[in-house]
Amino acid sequence: MSPPPTSVILPTIRWTSACDEVADQLEPDDELLVVADDESDPVADHLGDLPDGVRLVFAGEPERCSGKANAIAAGMEAAEHDRLVWTDDDFHHPSDWLSRLHADYAEHGPVSEVPFFVGRDPLSTLLEPIYAIGGTLGAYANDKAWGGGVLFERDDLDEAAFLRDLRRTVSDDGLLSEHLDVTPLRRARRVDVGGTVRETLERHARFCQIVHRHEPRDTVVMGATATATTAPLLLFPWAGILLSTLLVAAVYAAFGVRRWTALLAFPAMILQAPALAYGLARRTFVWGGRRYRWRSKFDVEVLS
Repeated sequence: MSPPPTSVILPTIRWTSACDEVADQLEPDDELLVVADDESDPVADHLGDLPDGVRLVFAGEPERCSGKANAIAAGMEAAEHDRLVWTDDDFHHPSDWLSRLHADYAEHGPVSEVPFFVGRDPLSTLLEPIYAIGGTLGAYANDKAWGGGVLFERDDLDEAAFLRDLRRTVSDDGLLSEHLDVTPLRRARRVDVGGTVRETLERHARFCQIVHRHEPRDTVVMGATATATTAPLLLFPWAGILLSTLLVAAVYAAFGVRRWTALLAFPAMILQAPALAYGLARRTFVWGGRRYRWRSKFDVEVLS
């Protein structure tokens, strides 16, 4: 049986290859909503040359939430269909990406892929093993949604309550995980991150604070585990190098990833405790060109 008409929501300020990849997978009754801030964004240049089934939505400036949360909320409100897909503009969408999500929903209900973050600068490259354990394995093991590849229907959650909360927080998928019972798929999409050390520090602060705001107990567990393992790793470095590398290599293999960065497991784990402390200590962070102060889950100040 064919899946029902679907609205795909893709927040972006510029037209990327991902927009074309998703547009090519639409069925005649589907739609792709490319959500930008306003007509000053570069993606607006495509207004007169949009592929069939693609609409451009302007979300406006966020007031008490992140730009991403604001875009998702605007996209959901503008979407014509009950089956919704969220995705991002920063990874490759193979030709069967959308059809596989539909097949997975038919089997499991609401589903989500998981990200594998690939570094583009020295610091983000060094942090890859940490992100593989926390971001990839953690999302899979703890039934978390990832905004880059999630499919659900409006009736799967209390949409009004979700949209109300979405417009006063930072993390779209962190919040979705609280409102939606989702089945993560052991299918990782490679997402390039970083580019400069400064960009990586900003992203890392955001990652740490997302966990802290949505799963504070996980923050305590992560901090305690990172601190407790540092001394043994330093006291018995050869054993630490072997065991940490085997652990990270197993995580990579479980998600079909082959990356030499598994060899960075030992220094990454040594860095884990101070990196977590740094991320939690930051009072503000930059995401998508805006600086935010995130005081509590539903207390967000957009500074610039």
